[in-house]
Amino acid sequence: MKTNAYISLFLAGLFCLCCAEEDQFKTKREDYDQFLMAEPVKTTSKYFELWDNKIMQDSVQLLSLGNVAGEYTRFFQGTGDIKHLKKAEQSLKKAVDIAAVGKAGYLRALARNYISQHRFKEALELASEAMKMRSGVNATQSLLFDIHMELGNYGQAQLYLDSIQNMSDFGYLIRVAKWNDHKGDLQTAIRFMEKAKEKAESSNNRNLLLWSYTNLADFYGHAGRIEESYRFYLKALHMDPQNAYAKKGIAWIVYSHERNGHEALRILDSIIKRNKSPEYHLLKAEIASYMNDETLRMQSLDNYYKSVVRDGYGQMYNAYNVGFYLDVDAMDRALQLAKEEVGNRPTPETYAWLAYSLLKRGEKERALELVEDYVDGQTFEPEILFCVAEIYKANGQTEKVKEIKKELLGAVYELGPVKELGIASL
Repeated sequence: MKTNAYISLFLAGLFCLCCAEEDQFKTKREDYDQFLMAEPVKTTSKYFELWDNKIMQDSVQLLSLGNVAGEYTRFFQGTGDIKHLKKAEQSLKKAVDIAAVGKAGYLRALARNYISQHRFKEALELASEAMKMRSGVNATQSLLFDIHMELGNYGQAQLYLDSIQNMSDFGYLIRVAKWNDHKGDLQTAIRFMEKAKEKAESSNNRNLLLWSYTNLADFYGHAGRIEESYRFYLKALHMDPQNAYAKKGIAWIVYSHERNGHEALRILDSIIKRNKSPEYHLLKAEIASYMNDETLRMQSLDNYYKSVVRDGYGQMYNAYNVGFYLDVDAMDRALQLAKEEVGNRPTPETYAWLAYSLLKRGEKERALELVEDYVDGQTFEPEILFCVAEIYKANGQTEKVKEIKKELLGAVYELGPVKELGIASL
């Protein structure tokens, strides 16, 4: 009788396991294959050429300068090619120089261009100048919130967030979502982003919808709601078949959730053919590492390095570059760059990378000092917490390591399979 009971229990357990496997969410190639074949973003249009010709003929065509800058920015977002962002900068600088009316708007646009280039201190100068003009104050306050968040001035950022409070405004909702995510309150961040999505849908504004769908997909992923994340990336692709960010999101689901490196690489390769953003090569290197393909890993790292250096991305990839140099054992270069990044934007994240660079050079006590002074309790980013845990481990603070390890185990999807092995060894 006991034997029969054990067999029954075993079969019941096996049945439950099979059901769980069947219920586990999986992506379907037919959902997204059509988007992998999307044509590259066109970097011209009839209207763009009209505006561009007006600039060529008369350098004081203010409206055309603004329109051309907007198109160049769109081209950059679609292609990742830095030359388009730099051309947008040129047009906006000229517009700022000649504008007698509406100058504050051009200052804000140029500041946003500088944010994209990670030139945050210059962006702050422009936003402060726009504020003095008292034109479009709400838009400038929103911009100042964004800049101070990037600079790590969280007290000032909160003041600007409070100054634009309006629960019916899309801009406020996405910023209060970002603020709550920064504080580690992901559930509240999701609720505000869902409200922002509703606002975007009621306005039927394509750009706001794309922003909502991709950001909400990110948040859902962080919360472990993988299927919802996937569905929103697909919604973004149905609106914009060329959206590289949404495709990358699906590639991450396939890699981190399904552990299907080959398919994730296939998706990434389709992006890389049409988009020049260097970070895709880094993700490819990580997936290659997971697949134990050292040749592909080194080739991808080499492609990343050549892309960043050759194309002149300036400070945009400093944080990525620190990790890259650590990965290829260029410790001195990583430390130098980490110091530069702290000077550019002294946030808990940049201090963590500086501390981690010191750790990799064997300076574990200095690394610990930085963590205790600038990082501990200041950020909830899993990748940063992983670095902090390694620093605590090197300094023998086992209780703190155990505490962080619990949080990291809940963020395995966000960190990926390679980091999962690192968490186990903490």
